[in-house]
Amino acid sequence: MISVDEALAAVLNLVAPLETEDVPLRVANGRVLSKSVTAQRSQPPFAASSMDGYALRRAEVEPDAMFKVVGEAAAGHGYEGTLRAGQTVRIFTGAPVPEGADFVVIQEDVTRRGNLITLGHHVDAKDNIRPAGGDFTVGEELSAPRTLRPADVALLAAMNVPNVPVTRKPVIAILATGDELVQPGEDPGDDQIIASNSYGLAAMFEDAGADVRMLPIARDTTASLKQAFSLAKGADLLVTVGGASVGDHDLIAPVAAELGMEQAFYKVAMRPGKPLMAGKLGNLAMIGLPGNPVSAMVCGAVFVLPMLRRMLGLTQVHAPFCEAPLGRDIGPNGPRAHYMRARLQDGMLYPDDRQDSSLLSVLAQADALMIRPPHDPARNAKDLQSYILI
Repeated sequence: MISVDEALAAVLNLVAPLETEDVPLRVANGRVLSKSVTAQRSQPPFAASSMDGYALRRAEVEPDAMFKVVGEAAAGHGYEGTLRAGQTVRIFTGAPVPEGADFVVIQEDVTRRGNLITLGHHVDAKDNIRPAGGDFTVGEELSAPRTLRPADVALLAAMNVPNVPVTRKPVIAILATGDELVQPGEDPGDDQIIASNSYGLAAMFEDAGADVRMLPIARDTTASLKQAFSLAKGADLLVTVGGASVGDHDLIAPVAAELGMEQAFYKVAMRPGKPLMAGKLGNLAMIGLPGNPVSAMVCGAVFVLPMLRRMLGLTQVHAPFCEAPLGRDIGPNGPRAHYMRARLQDGMLYPDDRQDSSLLSVLAQADALMIRPPHDPARNAKDLQSYILI
């Protein structure tokens, strides 16, 4: 068995960042920006009013001063003339400030009669003008790599960037194996169960930016597995679920070896998830996850998501480690790293009493994996413990 850190290093060596493609801005949200992009224009492109009011010269602002209204400026419809002494332009939010003006008096500080305005006695000193380029200027950069969020998409639109260079989505093929499995909605026999792992893993990987292909369930025969492996052609990563142990019906490793897999490792000193293997089938990276539902999901979070982030070209591939005080006492840990399903509540970490690797109901209630190193001694409530969010 190897350690979790050694296994992580090994699986990350199986993959590399994928190529870049250009996509329309409209579908760029959630994608990974692969090349830095620069603004094609400044924002705002002109000095703009930040309030509804009257544009005039700051030097002429004083109580009871009178001005003649000579025009109007609205968003998309600027005033084309130049202001002279004693003149003002009615201006609305977002409109270009007319030439010759450097101050906007808000309408609440003005009395208007016909084409004349009179300033009040307490005009705010703020000029109410957004300077040209106050947000960003031509050539300013949005740096890569980064996962684009809605705010980034809005910024790119304002920068006048219609198409965005992003990393191609990794294609992950998921292969569930086992004579005992049937698809959700089917009628299982007395000795069968519903295939849940592949559905949870597919959702996990899609949330992280992958395109997922769910292959048909492979039966516990060499012929069925070989056929299933052939269906993974064209994927960037093959994730198998089940059949990775050493029982008489666990055929993933021997079939993969027969097909030419170069195995990177087999078995990791962790729970849940000991029977884990990984390697390469030609250009296809492969990782074999355990069949127990919680084991598969935990290993997906701990090992596959970092692989996916590397393929997307992200620099931060590991889930960030956090710390929180324990909410209750816990006993000592055994010889393997333990990824315990836990809940965060009022800033405290509460590992569930039930940690069996078959209990999806416990996993569904958890929002963290509390990480205990091998041979960790008993811990008391309020001791700090490491965790990752799930």
